[in-house]
Amino acid sequence: MVETGSVERLVSGLHRAQVLRFGDFVLKSGLASPVYIDLRAIVSHPPLLNQIADLLFQTAKNARIRYDSVCGVPYTALPLATVICSSNQIPMLIRRKEAKDYGTKRLVEGIINPGETCLIIEDVVTSGSSILETVEVLQKEGLKITDAIVLLDREQGGKHRLEERGIRLHSVCTLSTMLDILQQQQKVDTETVEKVKKFILENGFKPAEQNGSAPIKQMCKEMSFSARAQLPGIHPVAARLLKLMEKKQTNLCLSADVTDSKELLQLAATLGPSICILKTHIDILNDFTQEVIKELRALADQHEYLIFEDRKFADIGNTVKHQYEGGVFKIASWADIVNAHVVPGSGVVKGLKEVGLPSQRGCLLIAEMSSQGSLATGDYIKSAVQMAEENSDFVFGFISGSRVSNKAEFLHLTPGVQMQAGGDNLGQKYLSPQEVISKRGSDVIIVGRGILSASNRLEEAEMYRKAAWESYLSRLAVHTQD
Repeated sequence: MVETGSVERLVSGLHRAQVLRFGDFVLKSGLASPVYIDLRAIVSHPPLLNQIADLLFQTAKNARIRYDSVCGVPYTALPLATVICSSNQIPMLIRRKEAKDYGTKRLVEGIINPGETCLIIEDVVTSGSSILETVEVLQKEGLKITDAIVLLDREQGGKHRLEERGIRLHSVCTLSTMLDILQQQQKVDTETVEKVKKFILENGFKPAEQNGSAPIKQMCKEMSFSARAQLPGIHPVAARLLKLMEKKQTNLCLSADVTDSKELLQLAATLGPSICILKTHIDILNDFTQEVIKELRALADQHEYLIFEDRKFADIGNTVKHQYEGGVFKIASWADIVNAHVVPGSGVVKGLKEVGLPSQRGCLLIAEMSSQGSLATGDYIKSAVQMAEENSDFVFGFISGSRVSNKAEFLHLTPGVQMQAGGDNLGQKYLSPQEVISKRGSDVIIVGRGILSASNRLEEAEMYRKAAWESYLSRLAVHTQD
């Protein structure tokens, strides 16, 4: 154990540096939190940085951990790992969040000796996801990971989750202990301490149950579309979409997979008031012209919905850049939203972003597909979420069968929706609006054949709109009661 006096001095230092703040904050997940912890500021306080690094090293020493090298979880823990290794003459490894597009293209920098043990250093642990991401990268290099040292454990399930994966977590301090020390030092009042402790208890993490995806936060309160639209850092396209969804009371996206431009425009005009998004496959039109696009754009502005070109970009960055801005279709000039596969790696997003970002367009990443036998599971989903988080200035959500990220800034759109669950003879699987919105946590249903095959398309669209919207309201009500 680290000496009590050392921890008390640490907590005082963190409080003076305004690393710990109490009040009303909106976290990245969208939750309203009474406490905010930001350890990035410690790099501007060298004595505090050295103090934390020494406590982390002493914690590892007291636990008698045997290791050959140290790796800090990017990015806040990197300077801590650097000080530890420099002061104690320990080899250090640096994990990149993404490989460079040039040079060695490595994800881990430093001398790697497969079979050796690497100790993980982290600043704060909540769910343990960041540590597990680093562990996975290092293990692929042949290194053994048995332990992780963290400055602050928020006591929200991360330690238990890491233990399930064979990683022992050792913390210098827990959030509860830190609160008790601050209360004893009369730096926070009893009411604040109790409020934060209650928040910790009610907002733990548990592993997701399907597809091996990242842990999903069990939120005590579901945010409304309008509240999410006001989040700081929300993508402009996401904010616009959330606002019009709330205004029109619709979370229905029409998949207008038709081959005739006259039929496409008729659908847009008739069903426009019922939808929030019109999804197109512009390359299947037999009579495409730029005039059709002008009319489609005018209808979108008139009826207040966004246009989503379901292009599914899946090539190298330079190629998708040209496909997006040029060619016959000039997609970037009229489509508010496009989507992309993550198979090619981050280059596909970078290429699209060069074109779409200046025009305030947005992109969805395909994290899951509704077809039977899809390979978009497990690590693929995890990679899609990570890629979205690293490019949130352009990517604002996912095409997925369920909620794959609990960051409220990200939207989830689910295809393969019909009133009756089932499938077709080509491997398409269908889910009901209630299943998709209420149970799986998606935001928007994408409906094609369920509406297009109906004798009265407007009536059918309204039926889907009402079912999806009522499911959203039901989801809000359930979480409000909880």
